[in-house]
Amino acid sequence: MTSTSPPPGLARFNALEEHAAFAALHDACASTVWAGRLLAARPYATADDLYAASDAAMAELATEDLDEAMAGHPPIGRPKPGDPASAREQRGMAGASAELRAEMLELNLAYQEKFGHVFLICATGRTGEQMRDALQARIGNPPEQEREIVRTELGRINRIRLARLVEEDA
Repeated sequence: MTSTSPPPGLARFNALEEHAAFAALHDACASTVWAGRLLAARPYATADDLYAASDAAMAELATEDLDEAMAGHPPIGRPKPGDPASAREQRGMAGASAELRAEMLELNLAYQEKFGHVFLICATGRTGEQMRDALQARIGNPPEQEREIVRTELGRINRIRLARLVEEDA
């Protein structure tokens, strides 16, 4: 016999009051439009339904909504103080050498000057060297191509953060 009820973490998310659910979504992604779309589609039967809604909302974000989402992310190598998610996601830079940190700072500044926003990458599971190599490879991209890469990376980050939100036991 299979259960038709959502897993406990997802059921808890579905049951949150609207303002609390919106706050949880906004913590996952700083785009108000993205969070609003996911909130409006509640309740979700499965985590996969939530992830699919996230992917669809991300694909439809306008430029200003992507900018808002990106503004919620600190530069690689400088996680938000007091933000465990930011520190966890950027763990690959935690043991980086002073030389690599300096190189990342320089590359981040050059990237930000070129594109007008922070370098965004799904850092979970990546080493500092892998993030540096990705930044070096992407800094030469045309702005339109880079924006679509950023959209994809944001989608990956959102899925990881949503998984943490709905898979928690308590």
